[in-house]
Amino acid sequence: MPTTSQHVAIIGAGPAGLMAAEVLAQGGAAVTVYDAMPSAGRKFLMAGRGGLNLTHSEPLPAFLARYREATPHLKAAIEAFPSQALRDWSEVLGQETFVGSSGRVFPKAFKASPLLRAWLRRLDTMGVKLKLRHRWTGWDEQGHLCFQSPGGSRIIDADATVLALGGASWPRLGSDGAWAEILSARGVKISPLRPANSGFTVSWSDIFRERFEGQPLKGVALAFGRHGVRGEAIITRTGIEGGAIYALSAALREAILRDGKATLNIALRPDVDVGELTTKLSTAKGKQSFSNFLRKAANLSPVAIGLLQEAAKASRMTLASLPPADLARLIQAVPVQLNGVAPIARAISTAGGISFDEVDDAFMLRRLPGVFAAGEMLDWEAPTGGYLLQASFATGAAAGRGALKWLNS
Repeated sequence: MPTTSQHVAIIGAGPAGLMAAEVLAQGGAAVTVYDAMPSAGRKFLMAGRGGLNLTHSEPLPAFLARYREATPHLKAAIEAFPSQALRDWSEVLGQETFVGSSGRVFPKAFKASPLLRAWLRRLDTMGVKLKLRHRWTGWDEQGHLCFQSPGGSRIIDADATVLALGGASWPRLGSDGAWAEILSARGVKISPLRPANSGFTVSWSDIFRERFEGQPLKGVALAFGRHGVRGEAIITRTGIEGGAIYALSAALREAILRDGKATLNIALRPDVDVGELTTKLSTAKGKQSFSNFLRKAANLSPVAIGLLQEAAKASRMTLASLPPADLARLIQAVPVQLNGVAPIARAISTAGGISFDEVDDAFMLRRLPGVFAAGEMLDWEAPTGGYLLQASFATGAAAGRGALKWLNS
């Protein structure tokens, strides 16, 4: 066990950094957490604003597969601190959890703030110090950590350091990706930071944009290549976003970066067979408008009808001219051309970061002995549903264990 004279600096007061601090303090290290913001866990609190999705209850093999090509690099950390361990940890802090109908796990309080307050109280009793409004600017020539604080420049000597500065999404909450330049200057390979779980831009017509901005497409099925998902999407002023979009965002983003565009297909009535839909659309329209006919015959919402009209305009045709079978097929595969990725500042999370080739099994940077990295700084991404927080907690714990081992050696 390290002596209390051994000081560990944690840079970043989000889930990864605070979990590393807890592991290190339990191991006997003297820990100080530094953060540039005026309070801890700002992005964590934002994540819980609509109901904190802490983790997911699905079996571990399926859970791990959500991390795609990063799975081999995250496997050991998540196996050491899996979903149930995170739930147990939350309950020890007085925040019981439950599994929702989708398999997602939430605190019963449904908020992040009670959990964060209890966690910070426990860290305080463990002797963890919290230094806010301290922006890390790198190292000096002697290898000391450099910070800008309200009192001016500060130089800190640490026996080990854990970097947990997050990605580059929602920079106003503290994760601005400025660390990438600092580490690159030290020779650390950084994969470019890109939006993950993000929206996309679409060239909507003015009429569609003005009428349907903010409207949801509920119960739809989205498909892109071999990827498909059921869920909900939201029309935005500049394009489209929402849970179902985020689930496909990695594949869509890569296609747009490669080809400059990607065609997303949306099934508006995925539970209805095309043949059945064709029969419904073959009934007489009578004197009703075509939009009203679609609303009644196909049970389509106004925004769904508007989306069909957008597709028809793009193909230089009119919906009313289509035979029922062709109209039914269009309803089940409305093409929406995406022409760009929403800005990284609006993305839920970040892809890219420190290459896993640059860290060892203990999450220590090979080029910077005694410096560890955790959370979204590393080059992985995952869909929403609890996977983002789970990997942040788990890699934070793993980096904490790695730093303890380093101190002991």
